[in-house]
Amino acid sequence: MNETPNAVLYEVSDGIATATLNRPDKRNALDASLLQGLRAAIQAAAQDAAARVIVIAGAGKDFCAGADLAALEAMAEQDVMHHLSDAETLVHLFAAMRHCPKPIVARVRGRALAGGCGLASACDLIVAEASAQFGYPEVNIGFVPAMVMAILRRNLGEKRALEWVLTGEIISAPRARDWGLVNQVLPEEAFEAEFASYVARLAARSDSAMHLTKRLLYHMDGLSFEAALRSGADINVIARHTADCRAGVAKFLKKA
Repeated sequence: MNETPNAVLYEVSDGIATATLNRPDKRNALDASLLQGLRAAIQAAAQDAAARVIVIAGAGKDFCAGADLAALEAMAEQDVMHHLSDAETLVHLFAAMRHCPKPIVARVRGRALAGGCGLASACDLIVAEASAQFGYPEVNIGFVPAMVMAILRRNLGEKRALEWVLTGEIISAPRARDWGLVNQVLPEEAFEAEFASYVARLAARSDSAMHLTKRLLYHMDGLSFEAALRSGADINVIARHTADCRAGVAKFLKKA
């Protein structure tokens, strides 16, 4: 396992790139260096032909407890432009994740809170251990889950999202699944094996098909109905000309 800068561990094995937040003593709290390291890992995986699926995980008991409040307090006397630059580090990471051509899966054990919950939500898919917890408790310290709301309101309906951030409630993984935030909830005793099987199935899928599917789904956000249909038609034509599609059609017809 090779360490990239900013306390992020990165490895690629069997088509799966894993970026692990490696600040377990701080519950993997987010600071500028960790965010930059994670962005570098995402960009490396995006360009690596050997990586078909990206996993973001947390070292230790928790996925991520959110922003490093000690680091935030340390920069309290900095001017507003310094704070803006620091906040934009998270913006750049979320944008890189959204535009990454490969599916990104959050592997959540323990707590995913505040910015940590936002990080999980920014992944394309979330697979959580049954005992995992999710929440945006920023309101309890007079703060606002500002940037993550751009993602949260897309994952949940407006009323559900607003109630959640206003109350600061911590919810269980099964409840997060029922709300539509989490894709899969796996039992603790079988989590490692079932998670490995889940991402292995993804990695076995057509790389070009996954790339085009993710690109189209997110591109449709905000488009009119007709514009979304036309975008779908464009991707349909592109997909027909990929080597994976041609091979898949030929294999299907051979079996028929």
